[in-house]
Amino acid sequence: MLVFFSYTRNLLKPRSSSPLPFTSIMHMSQSTSIPKKQDRVRDHGFDNYMEAEKKTRKVLKFQSLILSQPSQTLPISRFDSLARRLGLGFKENEAAAYLLKFPHVFEIYEHPVLRILFCRLTQKALLQIEQEKQALHAQLPDAVTRLRKLVMMSNTGRLRLEHVRIARKEFGLPDDFEYSVILKFPEFFRLFDARDTRNKYIEIVERDPELAICAIEKVREREYREKGLDAEDVRFSFLVNFPPGFKIGKYYRIAVWKWQRVPYWSPYENVSGYDLRSLEALKRMEKRAVATIHELLSLTVEKKISLERIAHFRMAMNLPKKLKDFLLQHQGIFYVSTRGNYGKLHTVFLREAYRKGELIEPNDLYLARRKLGELVLLSSRKAKVDKELVSYRRDTEVDDIVCVRPDYMENDVKDFGVEYEIEHDGRREGYSLDSDFVSDDIDETEDLDERMDEKEDTV
Repeated sequence: MLVFFSYTRNLLKPRSSSPLPFTSIMHMSQSTSIPKKQDRVRDHGFDNYMEAEKKTRKVLKFQSLILSQPSQTLPISRFDSLARRLGLGFKENEAAAYLLKFPHVFEIYEHPVLRILFCRLTQKALLQIEQEKQALHAQLPDAVTRLRKLVMMSNTGRLRLEHVRIARKEFGLPDDFEYSVILKFPEFFRLFDARDTRNKYIEIVERDPELAICAIEKVREREYREKGLDAEDVRFSFLVNFPPGFKIGKYYRIAVWKWQRVPYWSPYENVSGYDLRSLEALKRMEKRAVATIHELLSLTVEKKISLERIAHFRMAMNLPKKLKDFLLQHQGIFYVSTRGNYGKLHTVFLREAYRKGELIEPNDLYLARRKLGELVLLSSRKAKVDKELVSYRRDTEVDDIVCVRPDYMENDVKDFGVEYEIEHDGRREGYSLDSDFVSDDIDETEDLDERMDEKEDTV
């Protein structure tokens, strides 16, 4: 009996001559040969990008508060209560001190009549808003094409209006895109209410075969013509660029090579009529999901979007449930950054679109948005400001607060190339910008959107 158990135990042991150990086989995907369990390797170029954007998002919230006022000015004493309402995490009197960190964006001055401190946007910040507004209007035809391609990627040719509205900034759509894009082009879109859920949906009127061409197909053609690679190797491949420090073993390299040659269905192709139960169909559908996310990122303005935004389109585009694990399986194509919101925000970048933290092919809207980031990151030491303690009475208390006198604010805005004049101490010297600015980045439902993202399917 002991001899029998010893013999059977030896049979269960993995053979040393096997090309792949038993533990590696357990972690392999059932539909492809790429291992599912992959440790995330950080890329500091993308993480630093998100750290800078974290400051910009908070500044945008303060900008929206100021621009929402009829006079586009706001008393300093109100920022604390408004910041707590927005959930920005400021303690008492910290919001006013935070504004002083960005003298190129916010200008603090003493009201000539009320003799209390007010805050308004600087000329540079106003000009940046005007630039972004003009760039958004100029690229509106491209935004219409992006929305058409986005709706065409859905299985039923329709998407929820609310999901598109939440991600409107990423796709370069204006705040009123329901009227300025959807209803303005009835030959492309149809807007209707679902009877069962009472949700509004955007439906494509007619699929255009000329638009059903993925961005990766153009990249493959360029790679084939410039580098002269084998046509069979390039036919279904993606550009793979692993982050620094990513360990690529012999068998992993072979697995990626085999996966690159697996054919798949286009994200714009209707797969409802196919039998998806076979192993070959599972392989194609998994690679189709990679192509869908790749195309989704290619349609964005900055070639990045949050993971929670992608989850909104999961059911409509046949994406896997565990999106984060799925994207980590393909770190050479995508990068998932957890920086920018204390690990609560996951931002997905298209690796091939960036080089050293910069977009390789920038557009006007992207450049206009980066102008604000440059103003935020510009050192406060370079601002010609004079800080002095000024006492003013608020209710029954007397607080000391730092005041920035507008007389010493830097007025050189030659980089923006637009002439301006602004109101100082009650004297309006007339400027050419519109008075009713609208922030394209922050709205009153942003916190609601974030709660909706957290309740979305597990990512």
